[in-house]
Amino acid sequence: MHIDYHTHHERCGHAVGKLEEYVKRGIELGLEQMGLSDHLPLIHVDPASYYPEMAMPLSELPCYVEECLSLKERYRGIIDLRVGLEADYIEGYEEQIRELLSPYPWDYLIGSVHFLGEWDITDFRQVHGWEGKDPLDVYRKYYDAVRKSALSGLYDIIGHMDVIKRFGYGPQSPEGRAEVKELERSALQAIAKSGIAMELNASGLTKPCAEMFPAEHVLQEALALGIPLTLGSDAHDPAKLGEGLQEARRLLWETGFRELAVFEGRKRTFVPFEL
Repeated sequence: MHIDYHTHHERCGHAVGKLEEYVKRGIELGLEQMGLSDHLPLIHVDPASYYPEMAMPLSELPCYVEECLSLKERYRGIIDLRVGLEADYIEGYEEQIRELLSPYPWDYLIGSVHFLGEWDITDFRQVHGWEGKDPLDVYRKYYDAVRKSALSGLYDIIGHMDVIKRFGYGPQSPEGRAEVKELERSALQAIAKSGIAMELNASGLTKPCAEMFPAEHVLQEALALGIPLTLGSDAHDPAKLGEGLQEARRLLWETGFRELAVFEGRKRTFVPFEL
């Protein structure tokens, strides 16, 4: 089974390509299932005064879902499309997120932590946010948010679980690194307790960290805890759809995984995979 459950398109402002271009590229690549999962509109900052090109406008959300559903039907029997969303977890905004998501027939929802307050720790334009901060304190806040997102009941998949490492910032002392592993372990325990899945996101291979999200040692602990895994390229361009997923499949296989989590109507099932 070849799948890619994490994709973005031009509505979000920082990706290129129309939804149908991704679908056609997925067919070319031989994907059997593909998820459409653009960003939830910003709800905790004013889009007019915040950094531009962060997420689709709120007015576009129903249009996005309608187009996804139309494509799902149009390409039925050719490629199995799933209608999803990458919905930021914002502490204190859980009910607003729930209200925004509830009207739509999602197949799955990815819960990702990008924001610590108004700081998007994944945005290259905001790396100055690390200046003057204790990296370990940032990691503590980040993994606290990951734990809360997992236990919120909002999501089916935790996205790029250790994306905090994206730009290479982090504790350098042996004590600090040891605490980061404890923070990761605590987040994994919350994910396991929640019963939801996690993705192996291949996009980290092309980022300064040069490592998938999450790292191999995190995958080993996820396997031991019985956390289901799915796959995503996090493509922001149709040409990059599926990028890194063969390496991701190999890493999962070598770690000991033999099946992938897939979703429809927010119900999870499993499919076997091979290299």
